[in-house]
Amino acid sequence: MTLAITPGTTTAVPAVVGADLRVPLVTGERVTYANLDHAASAPCLQEVRDAVDELLPWYASVHRGAGFASQVSTRVYEQARDRVRRFVGAHSSDAVVFTRNTTDSLNLLARSVLKNTAVVLFDSEHHAALLPWRGPNVQRVPAPSSSGAAVVALDRALAAAPVGPRLVIVTGASNVTGELWPVAELAKVARRHGARIALDAAQLAPHRPINARELGVDYVAFSGHKIYAPFGAGVLVGRADWLQQAQPYLVGGGATSKVTDHGDRLGVAWSAVPERHEAGSPNVVGVHALAAACEILSRHWEQTVAHEQELLTRLRNGLRTVPGFRELAILADADKVGVVSFTISGFDAGFLAAALSAEYGIGVRDGAFCAHVIVGRLVKQAGSHEERAVRASIGLGTTAEHVDRLIAALRTLVTEGPKWSYAQHDGRWVPQDDDRTLPPFLA
Repeated sequence: MTLAITPGTTTAVPAVVGADLRVPLVTGERVTYANLDHAASAPCLQEVRDAVDELLPWYASVHRGAGFASQVSTRVYEQARDRVRRFVGAHSSDAVVFTRNTTDSLNLLARSVLKNTAVVLFDSEHHAALLPWRGPNVQRVPAPSSSGAAVVALDRALAAAPVGPRLVIVTGASNVTGELWPVAELAKVARRHGARIALDAAQLAPHRPINARELGVDYVAFSGHKIYAPFGAGVLVGRADWLQQAQPYLVGGGATSKVTDHGDRLGVAWSAVPERHEAGSPNVVGVHALAAACEILSRHWEQTVAHEQELLTRLRNGLRTVPGFRELAILADADKVGVVSFTISGFDAGFLAAALSAEYGIGVRDGAFCAHVIVGRLVKQAGSHEERAVRASIGLGTTAEHVDRLIAALRTLVTEGPKWSYAQHDGRWVPQDDDRTLPPFLA
């Protein structure tokens, strides 16, 4: 077991690969990288890397291979379903379909709903949850101002929805603000109206335990790259009936149980779920990594939550000392995971992100975070004419020094200006005369 005591805190958390990574600055120095962009993609856990290294010598084809290595890989792949099912507290009868990421999972679900299903979702959703659901049967509810208002708004929307199958889409934690949505309360409303509910857990899964049965949700989707397993796997867990009646998401080997030649046409018998929606050679390594990350996080929730909340408090308190700082918020009364998006009056978000990286070795996100509708609205409410913000996000690799460096750097940039010259290139701010060398493997 690999644990790390985070400098500046008293919490032991699972260690990540790259914690000691040093990056060059435009000023000539090198500093330890301050990764405050976990909400986009989290680094790999050291234990996940070890699990992948352990599997690689045995890696082979799955499901139809007679060789011993194939049998091992098949066992690894299929056992991962149970490991993921336990991680989200799903029913034993729930399907576990492996995908590429949360976006892939939610698009699969959108392809599988019954015809004329009424879909209700808040317009504050990430694009992965917002865009697959369009058309006359989709009702987008304006983002509420509080958790209670969200419950009331969903109740009204479902009461007005057409008779027939219904589906609610909701995020567990906002990727823009980090706010925790009242999933259990929303699920109760959905059940009262005979609707199913799908949980976008991409931003929730790395930060809080999930129990689908206790929450009352029917589907859970999340990505490996958000939970410290960046090997290209995601998952959709949930009720199998809609998935079973749907045409395969992709067609090809694995999705078929038998193909016959009838001269002018091919006869196809599709596989049952989950293979029905997993055509092609599966990502065995990515799935194994995802399942390993699920088990590692499950063993360390108390430490993980304590670590992130301690640093989140430090971050928010420090950012409030930066002149012109305004934090974006949707739900006034919600708890948060380690995500803070903000604007600073008079400063372009892209410029701030570029200067933080080039001069201070800090990685943050700038833009609209694939949630253009809600970010545009919140930024305007914050008094900015732009439709972009800066997002700092905390994870297991974050230290108190990283947080303090960000706060000090922002104060310096706002009060004294940058040390370097910057210009826009292809819509992005970049440092002028940047002679930093890339790592050798890119040479």
